[in-house]
Amino acid sequence: MEKKSQSKKVQTDTFLAQIGNHQNPVTGSINTPIYFSTTYEHPTLGESTGYDYTRTKNPTREVVESALAVLENGAIGLATSSGMSAVQLVFSQFPVGSQIVASRDLYGGSYRYFKELENQGIYQFIYVDDEAGFEREITEKTAAVFIETPTNPLMSEVSIEKIAVFTKQYNVQLIVDNTFYTPLIQRPLDLGADIVLHSATKYLGGHNDLLAGAVITRSKEIGEQLAYSLNTTGAVLSPFDCWLLIRGMKTLSLRMERHEKNAQAVVAYLKTSPYVKEVMYPGRGGMLSFKINDQQMIKEFLRNLSIFTFAESLGGVESLITYPTTQTHADIPKELRESYGLTPDLLRISTGIEASEDLIEDLKQSFESLN
Repeated sequence: MEKKSQSKKVQTDTFLAQIGNHQNPVTGSINTPIYFSTTYEHPTLGESTGYDYTRTKNPTREVVESALAVLENGAIGLATSSGMSAVQLVFSQFPVGSQIVASRDLYGGSYRYFKELENQGIYQFIYVDDEAGFEREITEKTAAVFIETPTNPLMSEVSIEKIAVFTKQYNVQLIVDNTFYTPLIQRPLDLGADIVLHSATKYLGGHNDLLAGAVITRSKEIGEQLAYSLNTTGAVLSPFDCWLLIRGMKTLSLRMERHEKNAQAVVAYLKTSPYVKEVMYPGRGGMLSFKINDQQMIKEFLRNLSIFTFAESLGGVESLITYPTTQTHADIPKELRESYGLTPDLLRISTGIEASEDLIEDLKQSFESLN
């Protein structure tokens, strides 16, 4: 049986549904097999099937990495053991003493890792709020600009295209964490970024049952350098988790449509609620944050929710509500996080794929129970 190939480039929805199909000519398997084998037979001395040891190359991982590269329109995709291992991989390429200019409002785990790198004297990090700030802080020591857009959890956006103009001018790498928007809403490499990364645990996996990261590069050269580092350090994604990621990505388009529809409905409700003083939503995607009038009500409000789950993480089919102050951003010093707006009256929502009417009713009844 000959391996089939698509005669023309298909739409993203079709590509997602077809990940792994037509890639198993011996059996015709539609569902990508999970190759658990850690090692592979050599036909004879000096020959290889292309697979020698699973850390270096695995057939199941190869399928998902190829799909990631296509989705982000990049040269090389890499699947890592977690979102933070993806961040670590990207930053492993810079020389000691490098300066990094980063988004001020960013995931607490990234901040924790950056702070550790500073404490060890490896890199210096400078945090800014907008496009002008990024350009202003670039010096001859700057190796990279690292941005989240929208930011976590304040949902602020910056222009990747504008920042890319001066990162190219100064020969600085532009790295974008695209976890919140996914390639379906935003493709940073097309906008001028050099590297895009994801916590694939979130929307790409989509079912709260997977820990994974993804790195995609615009250039083959950088991708091969990172692939070498990944093989050397070993934080690759396991075959079973690769299979889970493939399964999750097949429904990404359908899920993102519902996530966004539900987020917009919840935002519309929250803007009318007398218990809410501010809603933060960039207009796209399934993530939003809001500030409650009285932070003393938060504990009881969370306790009374029945559909929303009070938990960390995001991007799954179940709606989650998070309190960044004690959960995702607790490692950022109190004075620092509150100085840029991450105050203890803020809650973050990841809308799932439930009926929006039920989500709104759940929020409404929990607010009303505070009286």
